[in-house]
Amino acid sequence: MGMGNDPRYNNSRCFETFPFPDLDAEPALRDKLRELGEKLDAHRKARQAEHPELTLTGMYNVLEKLRRGKSLDEKEKVIHDQGLVSLLKQIHDEIDRVVLEAYRRRGFQPLSLNDEKRQDASSTPIADRLARGDEELEQAILQHLVDLNHKRAAEEAAGIIRYLRPDFQDPRNTQAEVSQKGLDLPKAKAAVATAKVGKMTWPKELPAKVALVLELLPETGNDSEALDRVFGRASQKRRTEIEEVLTTLKALGQI
Repeated sequence: MGMGNDPRYNNSRCFETFPFPDLDAEPALRDKLRELGEKLDAHRKARQAEHPELTLTGMYNVLEKLRRGKSLDEKEKVIHDQGLVSLLKQIHDEIDRVVLEAYRRRGFQPLSLNDEKRQDASSTPIADRLARGDEELEQAILQHLVDLNHKRAAEEAAGIIRYLRPDFQDPRNTQAEVSQKGLDLPKAKAAVATAKVGKMTWPKELPAKVALVLELLPETGNDSEALDRVFGRASQKRRTEIEEVLTTLKALGQI
């Protein structure tokens, strides 16, 4: 999934700390993911040990073609057989399924997984759907990660850090005491707003402009000047475009 060209994800803090789901209350899921990660690592190492000329790049290029439903040439067929790429795909599909379940238990419900008109899509591996251009699903996933990232940023501003390796990163268990105190919500909300100011890029395409304005409205309100400041130095051209977006949203009853 590419995020570089999407203006919503150009916030410099956006993926500074990747927003993993909180699995403290889900030890079975956490253990399953650890087990699958070790299985994936063992599979790749075993295939490369048996075939020293086999590269991860070659294996994953073949995997990508499988996901796109494209036929393999003779060289790729050899890589497929040596790397047992179909098995590699199964392992990744299972990892994706468990990861999606972990996020789902924390509130993530991508619309495209529940759309009654697309029942057949729900049985297709998520990575296959993304490789074949399911933009609705991709945008749902990315938006969820951005929203979760802002939530994590607010938590950190309030003193709560969800360490991935607490025994190593927080050996004195300082977070136990902080977590019991709860979040300083006013401070957290202010931190989220501050993290956005001056660090986002105004998009070129109208649909992206509308989507971004809608996302920012809870922090800025219907104020074109405040919205313009989010993108750094004031720009009359940008402010005019923002005002046009606001006018359109008002006419449509969206704000």
